[in-house]
Parts: sequence; structure tokens; C-alpha cells
Amino acid sequence: MLLAGGAGLKTPFGIFYAPNITPDKTYAIGNWSEDDFIRALKDGISPNGTHYFPVFPFSAYTKMTTSDMKDLRAYIFSLPPASVPNKPHKINFPFNMRFLQWVWKVLYFNKGRYIPNNTKRDGWNRGAYLVNGLSHCNECHTPRNILGGSNSSRFLSGTPDGPEGNPVPNITPDLETGIGKWSDSEIADVLNSGMLPDGDFVGGSMTEVSENLSKLTPEDLRAIGVYLKSIPAIYNKIKSTK
Repeated sequence: MLLAGGAGLKTPFGIFYAPNITPDKTYAIGNWSEDDFIRALKDGISPNGTHYFPVFPFSAYTKMTTSDMKDLRAYIFSLPPASVPNKPHKINFPFNMRFLQWVWKVLYFNKGRYIPNNTKRDGWNRGAYLVNGLSHCNECHTPRNILGGSNSSRFLSGTPDGPEGNPVPNITPDLETGIGKWSDSEIADVLNSGMLPDGDFVGGSMTEVSENLSKLTPEDLRAIGVYLKSIPAIYNKIKSTK
């Protein structure tokens, strides 16, 4: 059932299981107030005051506007509730200690909504908002250090050891190892259909991501392309670690 959770994500820190975020009041978020929901996205803090593990991409969601957060909650609460208990995470010590997550936040969490760049056109700002916030591309496409913090100097340059240990491609505009040769329309086509410019298709978890991104408007898809083509090009030839 949609948003009922249960999918496992293997990481160097253990296995994290997606929670049930349907409106069920026993096993999910049905009892959350609007303020609870917004606090989770903005601060990475649960209604009972505990810190979420950063596998929940609150570091990206914090960039959302409050209006979009409210709209997201309204949509989720319109869905059927699912009476499905959450699976407990299987996390290695000491990373399973939630109170230590505040240290991670001090080091890597930059709270606050996206501030538009007034020197850029609207399409660029919309693309930046989608890439860095709602679509949270950084969560998979930027390399991480041993503590799980993003390496900002290698922003969106890909990694050989992404989610589930799979390689994640470089999506900077590097001409050799990234998407520098792709046009804005080709980027939009990849996001909309999953088909690459060479006729092949995206694989792994990007298949599901593409299915979700296909629901964006053509204007939003083009805006993502405009933004991605504007960021610094980084040479990073990805090889699988498997």
C-alpha cells in the first residue's frame, strides 16, 4: 500500500526501514498535527522530541517552503490509512543512539528554507529548489564521508558506493564523466521517461525516482535541467565497488 513503509535500505551504518507515513493513527502519523509534520521536515525532530536519523532527508526538506510542507501533509492525509507496524531499524552501534544525532546536525545540517538567488532567472531558481529540496538529488548523487555527511566540494558528482552499495552517476555538467553533453530537453526526457540520450534506460533505484519525477510539469523538468547545467562541472568517473 502506498506510503505504508517497510522497504529496507542498506547503508554502511546498518539497515534502515522506511516508516509507515499514512494517516493511520495507531501505526503511522495520523495523530500528527500540522506543526508536528512541519517540525519533522524543517528540523528533523519527531513529535516526541527525538532526532531523526539523517537517512530521512530532512536536510533537503528543510529547504521547502512552509506552504509546500502544508500541501504535502494535506495530500498524505488524503490517502487511505494502512494499519502496518513499522519495522525496527538494524543499525550498528554506536550509530543507533539517537541522542548522538544532534552531533551530526551540528556538523552537517544547515536548517532553513531555500532562498532564491535574485541574480538568476526564475527557471534557475525553480530548478535549484527542486534539486536541493523536494527532489533531494544531493542525498544520493553527492559522495559522503565516514560519518554520512555530504562532501559539498563534490556536489552531485556521483559515488561508486551509493544506496544499497550501488554506483550513483555524476550529474554535474562535466563533458566526459557527467551530463555536460546533454541538452536541457534531454535531461527533461531522462527525468520524465527514464530513457537516456543513448537509448538505454536508467536502472536501480533511479527507475522509481524517474517514475515519480515524471509527474512534474514540463516547466519543472526543464528548470531542473537549467540548474544542473549551471553547477560546477566535476570530473568523476564512477566505477562500481562491487
